[in-house]
Amino acid sequence: MKPQDIIKEKSSLWIFGYGSLVWKPDFDYKRSKIGCIKGYKRRFWHGDDFYRGDKKRPMCYFVLCDVLRWPPPHCVCPCCPQPGRVVTLVEDQDACTWGVAYEVTDSQIEVSLQYLNMREVVLGGYITEMVEFIPKEKDQAPLLALVYIATSENPIYLGPASDKEIAAQIAVCRGNTGHNIEYLVRLAEFMRLCCPGVEDDHLFSIEAAVLDTFRDCGGIKPPDQKILLLGAT
Repeated sequence: MKPQDIIKEKSSLWIFGYGSLVWKPDFDYKRSKIGCIKGYKRRFWHGDDFYRGDKKRPMCYFVLCDVLRWPPPHCVCPCCPQPGRVVTLVEDQDACTWGVAYEVTDSQIEVSLQYLNMREVVLGGYITEMVEFIPKEKDQAPLLALVYIATSENPIYLGPASDKEIAAQIAVCRGNTGHNIEYLVRLAEFMRLCCPGVEDDHLFSIEAAVLDTFRDCGGIKPPDQKILLLGAT
């Protein structure tokens, strides 16, 4: 679905974010709503070699693995690319994913879609789908929203891995917008602050695994969460 097809005869459009868009939309919008979409689960299964990883200067974790005394799931030597891990949506009829929907109107529609096409499609490899968004407020009707999803057809799609493997990758990766850990921390904090009581086992299990990774390293400390959040752009 191309941006020009989405904006045809539309004066208003809702865009649903479930990853970095929940804290960093970076486009003008009229209003926003917290809520969820059903039929999808959020997973750290997509690779990122621009924003949270670096295909030219990968972060090797030989030292980390030596301390932990367990092998990495694949080669991570300095000559091999090491993308970061970011979220995508995977179909699951019994699941729901919480995030933020942004309403863009009039001229905001074209500007926001052009920006997101570069951010999510060109650089991120995501495709677009239309989904039903259910606002958190009980008296609000469902809305049709645009969402960006990465599939297994994308060359940098990484697919499933254990919490420990995903955590090890997130712990060492950094890209043009900052640490991969910051991405994880911000998403977890959004869920705790804006969706209290909502279970997200995959997200919180990986967050715990990252902390365990540094704890097991005997003296190696994870980047301070407050510094990560305050220093992010």
